Amino acid sequence: MAKSESWEWVKAVAVALILAIVIRYFFFAPIVVDGQSMMPTLEHNDRMIVNKIGYTIGEPERFDIIVFHAPQNKDYIKRVIGLPGDTLYYKNDVLYINDTPMEEPYLDNFKREATRYPYTGDFHLNEVTDFDRVPEGHVFVLGDNRQHSKDSRHIGVIPYEEVVGKANLVFWPFSEVRIVE
Repeated sequence: MAKSESWEWVKAVAVALILAIVIRYFFFAPIVVDGQSMMPTLEHNDRMIVNKIGYTIGEPERFDIIVFHAPQNKDYIKRVIGLPGDTLYYKNDVLYINDTPMEEPYLDNFKREATRYPYTGDFHLNEVTDFDRVPEGHVFVLGDNRQHSKDSRHIGVIPYEEVVGKANLVFWPFSEVRIVE
């Protein structure tokens, strides 16, 4: 009897471990925000859940906050600005995508508190990458803290294969649990 009960416990623990591994690998994973590049949207040491579900079958959408594999075996967290086929540039602190000015309400408070202007310096996509348009299967990303972010202006466009998932749930610190946009 004791042997049968022990075996049942071993099987239950094994199934639980396998489920945990499958969920973490294919569906959700934790990440710790490292640095100030996404302030004020995300703070240094915020703990988030990365949703991998949509990104295993779909493509990133404009203004999604994504996690991706970056150079030097690091994962970065940034905001998707340009999608495949887009032209983009900044002029006088305004984002233009396909020659249409875009609003970035997530930057409003930070722009008001900035001590240096413009908040986002002028640039054209072809000045910071080798492309006139974001290539197929790639995205152009920026950190929300534009003056202190290593992003596509420095590391180039990001291939879809390097995107881990979308991050929009902060679960720690507990007093700051929230959905971020």
